[in-house]
Amino acid sequence: MVGLTPPALVILGASALPTARRLQTLYPLAQVHGLRGRAEGADVLFDDFGENLRELYRRDTPIIALCAAGIVIRSLAPLLASKGAEPPVLALAEDGSAVVPLLGGLAGVNLLAREIATLLAVAPAITTSGELRFGTCLLNPPDGYALADLEQGKRFVSDLLGGESVRIDGQAAWLEQANLPLADDAARRILISPQRTVAEDELLIHPRLVLARLRQLEGDLPALVRAALADAHLAEAALAVLLADCSAMARPELAAAAVELGVPLRFLDADCTLPEALACGEALSLHLAEAPEVAEVIGRARGRLSVVGLGPGAAELMVPAVRQALDQADDVLGYETYVNMAGPFRAEQVLHCSDNREELQRAAHAFELAAQGRRVVVVSSGDPGVFAMAAAVLEALEGSSDEAWHSVELDVLPGVSAALATAAKAGAPLGHDFCLLSLSDNLKPWAVIENRLDHAAAADLAMAFYNPISRARPWQLGRALEIVRQHRTPQTLVVLGRDIGRPAESLRVLTLGELTPEQVDMRTLVIIGSSTTRRMPRAGGGEWVYTPRWYRA
Repeated sequence: MVGLTPPALVILGASALPTARRLQTLYPLAQVHGLRGRAEGADVLFDDFGENLRELYRRDTPIIALCAAGIVIRSLAPLLASKGAEPPVLALAEDGSAVVPLLGGLAGVNLLAREIATLLAVAPAITTSGELRFGTCLLNPPDGYALADLEQGKRFVSDLLGGESVRIDGQAAWLEQANLPLADDAARRILISPQRTVAEDELLIHPRLVLARLRQLEGDLPALVRAALADAHLAEAALAVLLADCSAMARPELAAAAVELGVPLRFLDADCTLPEALACGEALSLHLAEAPEVAEVIGRARGRLSVVGLGPGAAELMVPAVRQALDQADDVLGYETYVNMAGPFRAEQVLHCSDNREELQRAAHAFELAAQGRRVVVVSSGDPGVFAMAAAVLEALEGSSDEAWHSVELDVLPGVSAALATAAKAGAPLGHDFCLLSLSDNLKPWAVIENRLDHAAAADLAMAFYNPISRARPWQLGRALEIVRQHRTPQTLVVLGRDIGRPAESLRVLTLGELTPEQVDMRTLVIIGSSTTRRMPRAGGGEWVYTPRWYRA
């Protein structure tokens, strides 16, 4: 599949869903985007086909649209300004009988089309002349190689299509499989070289072989690397990796330099040896790997640990940054229920499931994995910073003196919390000042919970209760309600949201006078309104609950 980004499978009706599900066997991380009201079985629902398609295109997401090619073309037409800056876009017949690559010739659309056609046992409708003739796209070399000049490349391929022969100078195994018009005395040549010079009658392709090892980290690092490449007559596109010592792993200027140069950043252990230097100075040295695949495995990446919130459970309520982190992860850790919610996963991703009360052990395990250079995700439901794993991860980090842990790239990605998901279903019961309280006394004394309940109720805050009751804590909710009732009338509105965002979700609106502990379990989020919280009829049945933005004592 093209890059690390899974394709979006876009359907307009339920009749296309079986084919889309077949495609998910080929691309397990792909999600089915379906039109609301017509494709309710999809993973993600949208209301406007054109806008959904354009947003996917803007995010550089490969698009497989199971519909007529015409509607895809008309929807994307306003964005088609620059060839070479587009994701793969394909139209696929609903029944899988036709595969038509539309856009993204330089982003691997024909490779995608061939993969899909093989799965569906049909012939892909590839129309790219050079690829049909030669069996490869010379203008879109595989990973590890870069075309020096796209415009010159177009003229070169046009010459070959016009009958010119070609010779190959340099090593590139992928060209050996191509059906090129080879001749030893050909005037045209394909040159595989990290050098910068290109002649008029040649197609220059740079193998990514150059290793730049930074020894000093002062000044403009990208400019330093570019100057060294120029002095050595090496193309910037031949740069494979930026290298530094492990002791510099957390230096932000290194990461910024790698991003600007468009190459990965990796780090060298003390026992790592490099090929003999082509150029060597006090600040950096340049080395040449034997082949692109060798350059790809020199050194190790900086480990990354992402603590993410999955939201309430529905795929469409998971923020895109969380889905991306999950897709890119080598390891996923969490309570088994939440890990299962976080799928689908690739076969090579490693899942580490543990008990819900093993937060610090889980955090330590995550840091150990990330310190090895792996991409690790720790999952929570809802938001990771709301009674969840983000605090446990930071607590583990603060208590550790391991430099490798502190060198890990750590980020926390938000999610839709249970309180916000339940409030949204009900309307806006948290529309004014509110507080979130956990009624679990596993990690804090019950006396503290009672004190906070008393003050929050006295302050007339709307309140959301997490962990309201369990078999091990059967009496706390009843006691909490006793405290709240000292400050609220029996008519105070209450919202109970159970499994919101999951298939068995339920929402109930009642009053504080009607609420009993027996109506609540551990999977229920309890919202108790303030004195101003009100309700009104909802079109189609039921009612809205909201707390006005104004306040009158």
